[in-house]
Formats: sequence, structure tokens, C-alpha cells
Amino acid sequence: MEDIIIVTTNDIPGYEVVETYGEVFGVLVRSRNLVSNIGAGLKSIVGGEIGGYTKLLSNSRIEAVERLRQAAAERGANAVLAMRFDTCDMGNAMNEVAAYGTAVRIQPKAKK
Repeated sequence: MEDIIIVTTNDIPGYEVVETYGEVFGVLVRSRNLVSNIGAGLKSIVGGEIGGYTKLLSNSRIEAVERLRQAAAERGANAVLAMRFDTCDMGNAMNEVAAYGTAVRIQPKAKK
């Protein structure tokens, strides 16, 4: 699989978009475990970072971006522009993370 460049910007300096494939996304839903929920409840009383949730969200974002990369490759893209994350809780036990953007084919700009 060709490397897929993923950026949060609308363009990539030095490159031009030669084809647009449309929106692509990578979605992941993970459940939280009971121990993390209890720990989070205690931390909300005394304050501080909830390490289990931080790790869960970080890993979920990495996996969502990998799924986004795969979706872009399946469309024939070599880049994703304007990548964003969206996240929400589903009930009290699950977290959804979506990475989305516009799949495009880019090429280096012609030198003048």
C-alpha cells in the first residue's frame, strides 16, 4: 500500500490536488472497563488525570486514523486533506471516535 499523507490543512505546500475522491472516515467504538469507570468516578471527586481514559482515547484515535488511511487507499487516494476527529460517548460504557477528511490524489507541483 502506498503511503497516505494525512494533514489537517486544506492543502499541502509543494503539491497540487489532481483528483478528489470525496469524504473518507475511520470509525472505532470501544467499551470502557469497569475498573476504569470506578477509577474515573474516584478521580472526579478528588481531581486529576484519568490515565485509563487518556490511554483509551489516544489508542482509539490512532486506530481511527489507520482505518481512515485504509479507506483512502481503497479509493485510490494518496492523501487525506482537512482531517478532523469527532468523538462521543455512547451510553456510560462506550466511546466512539471518528477520523474523517477528504481523500485526494496529489502530485508535486511543476517547477517554474
